[in-house]
Parts: sequence; C-alpha cells; structure tokens
Amino acid sequence: MRASLLFLLSAVAGVGCQSPPTTSTGNPTAASRPPAPAASLFETRWVLRQVGTQAITVPEGGQEPYLLLRRTGAAEGQGSCNRFRSTAATDSTSHLIFTPVLSTRMACPAIATEQAFTQVLAAAHSYRISGDTLRLYAPTEPDAAPLARLEAVYLR
Repeated sequence: MRASLLFLLSAVAGVGCQSPPTTSTGNPTAASRPPAPAASLFETRWVLRQVGTQAITVPEGGQEPYLLLRRTGAAEGQGSCNRFRSTAATDSTSHLIFTPVLSTRMACPAIATEQAFTQVLAAAHSYRISGDTLRLYAPTEPDAAPLARLEAVYLR
C-alpha cells in the first residue's frame, strides 16, 4: 500500500511539474488584442499624410491638409492654404470620384502640397480603408501604388 501511495504521489508530482507545450504567437499583446475596426469613410477627418511616395510636412504657420466626406455627398477640407469644397460619388465599397474642387485662392508656403492634394482628388477613382488609413487610387490596376495616404484623426 505504501509503495502504491508513493508511486501515485510521484506520478502526480511529475505531471504537476511538466510545463505545457509552448506556442509562438509573435507579439503576445497583439495576439490578445482584436484588430482595429476600419474607420468610417464618412464623417471622419482624413488628414493627408502622403502624396505618391512623398511624405507631407506642414511648414511653420501652415495648416494641416485634410478631407471630410459627408454622408450627403459633400466633400470639404483644407488644402493647406485654402479651404475647399467638392462633391463625392461613392458606392460605399471601393469607388470614390470627386467633382472639380472649388477653393479660395490664397498663397502660402505650402501651395505645392495643396496643388498635389487637389490633383489627387481629381484623379481618384477608388479607395481602400485599412484601420485608420484611407488610400486613394487612380483607375488603373487594383494593385497599383496609391495616389495618396490619409489618416483618420478623431476630434475630442
């Protein structure tokens, strides 16, 4: 009886000391966190971060360029120097086309950024949203480089 009890205790102790098999999940905090939901195309302030391969920098005293799309089809924003308005047509899945942009005509150090932004809006034909990033595309191959990259900025 004593031998059976010792065997049973050693077996239980051996099982308790075994570590579970390890599995690699990469970043443990990322594995436990669900993916960020995609920002809404509408009623979101989309700040211009990149045109083509060029990162956008706002010169001192300049204004951050952004786009705001309303559910009514209105499009408005800041080019960097001037406020602008347009309308946008979308099927809410991938296509996005703007009418010609109307804006004020003030000069500023970032006028080149503003002109590039309005050219992107004129050339845009489709979009993709991934998390807080909006990418605008020309009507070429689906895997082409984006015309611009914008980031959702939430106002508090």
